[in-house]
Amino acid sequence: MHSILRGVAALFAAVLLLLAAPARAADPPKFNAERLDQMLAPVALFPDALLSQVLMASTYPKDVAEAADWAFANRSLKGDDAVKAVQDKPWDPSVQSLVAFPQVLAMLGEKPEWVQDLGDAFLAQPEDVMDSVQLLRAKAKDAGNLSSNEQQIVTFEAGAPARQTIVATAPPPPTQIITIAPANPQVIFVPIYNPVHVFGPWWHPLFPPFFFPPPVRWGFGWNPVSTVIWWGVGIGVTYALWGGVDWRRRNVNINVNQWNNINVNNRINSNNRNVNWNHNPGNRRGVPYRDANTRDRMQDRLGDRGGRQEYRGREDQRAQARAALSDRVGAENLDREALRNIDRSQIPQRTPGGDRTPAGDRAAAIDRGQARDRVGNIDRSQVCSNIDRSRRIGQATSIEVRPVTAPATSTAVKCRTGQATSIGARPVTAPAISTVTRRRTEPAM
Repeated sequence: MHSILRGVAALFAAVLLLLAAPARAADPPKFNAERLDQMLAPVALFPDALLSQVLMASTYPKDVAEAADWAFANRSLKGDDAVKAVQDKPWDPSVQSLVAFPQVLAMLGEKPEWVQDLGDAFLAQPEDVMDSVQLLRAKAKDAGNLSSNEQQIVTFEAGAPARQTIVATAPPPPTQIITIAPANPQVIFVPIYNPVHVFGPWWHPLFPPFFFPPPVRWGFGWNPVSTVIWWGVGIGVTYALWGGVDWRRRNVNINVNQWNNINVNNRINSNNRNVNWNHNPGNRRGVPYRDANTRDRMQDRLGDRGGRQEYRGREDQRAQARAALSDRVGAENLDREALRNIDRSQIPQRTPGGDRTPAGDRAAAIDRGQARDRVGNIDRSQVCSNIDRSRRIGQATSIEVRPVTAPATSTAVKCRTGQATSIGARPVTAPAISTVTRRRTEPAM
C-alpha cells in the first residue's frame, strides 16, 4: 500500500513540474514551394555569381540594412572601389561585396523582413532554394524572357541528380539546369523585372511574388514600360564578384583567387581554386535563427570554431593536413606523453653567445696531410669484399670518411655487383673518422 502511495506521489510531482516548466515554442513550419517561389522570384534571374552572394548576404540581415544605408549615402561609388571603401566595416564579406551593386542593395533595403526570410530559407533549406530558382528560370524561359543577349549568357544542361529525400511541399526537382553568366565577366548587368510579367501567369495565386522597382530616391532612371527586363547601366568589376553555384550539389562556393584579391583583411588560405561557403554565426549580430535545428547547428559551429572569420573555407585545408599527417611513418604512434615528461634539465645547453672555441681548437689541431693520406690509403679491394659479404648475409655496411677541413673528395669503387659505392670526404668540425659498421642479421627460423 505504501509503495502505491509513493508511486502516485511521484507521478503527481512529475505532472506539477511539467506544468510549471515554461513551454518551448514550436518551430514554424518549413517554407513550402509557394513561399519559396514567392521570395526567390525577384533574384532568380540574377547571374549565378551575384545570386550566390545575395543568398550568402541575406543570412546577415542587420549587415544588409546598414550596407543599404551606406550605399545610398555613397551613390557615387560602385564596383571594386565601393567594396574597398567598406573593408573596415564590421559586415560579413558577402555583404561588403554587394555595395558594388547599388541596385541590388536598393532592393534589399526596401523589405528587411523579406531579406531575413530569404536568409533563413537558405540556411535551413538550401536544396529547396536551389530547386526553386531553377523552376523560376524554367518558367521565364518558357515565357520567352530568358535567353542569351548582350548582357548575359544563358546555358542549359541536363538536370541535377534527384534528391535522396523528396518532400511533398518542396519545389519539384528541375528537369534541366539553367545557368546565367555575364556576357563580359568584368561588366555586370543587374536585371530588374516584374515577376508577374517575366515568369508568365503566376501559379500560386495566394502567394503573389514581390516586386521591387528601383526607388526613385536612388536616381536609377528606371522606365517600367520600356521592356520586360530593365538592364540599366553595366557595372565594371574585377574582383568584387567571387561567388559561384554548384547546381548539382545544390550549394554555393567561393572563388579563392577573386576573394583574396578584394577581401585583403579576410584572406582564405587554400590551395583549392574554389571552397564551399559556410555561414559564420559570429557575424549574425544577435539576429535569432528561425528554427531550432538551424539554431543548434550554428551554435555548435560557433562553439567549435569560435565564430572566427578565418573558418570560411577551412574544411578542405584540414582534410589535406590530416591526409598528409597519416602518410608520415609512425606519426600516429607518436608518444606525446613521453615528450611532455622529458627532463629539460638533461638536454645539453648551447654555449651562450654561440662560443665554438673548443671545436675550433680541435679542428686547428688536425693534421691535414695525415687526413689526405688516410683517404689515399683506403684498401678498395677490402671495401668491395666487405660490401659483397654483407649483401650475401643480409648485413648493413656503411663507410664514411670525413676529414675535417680537407678538400672534398669523392671516389667511386666498382665491385662485383656492377654498382658503385661512393666514399666522400667532407670538411666538418670533427676529427677524420673512418668507420665500418656491421650489423648481423639472424637467419629466419
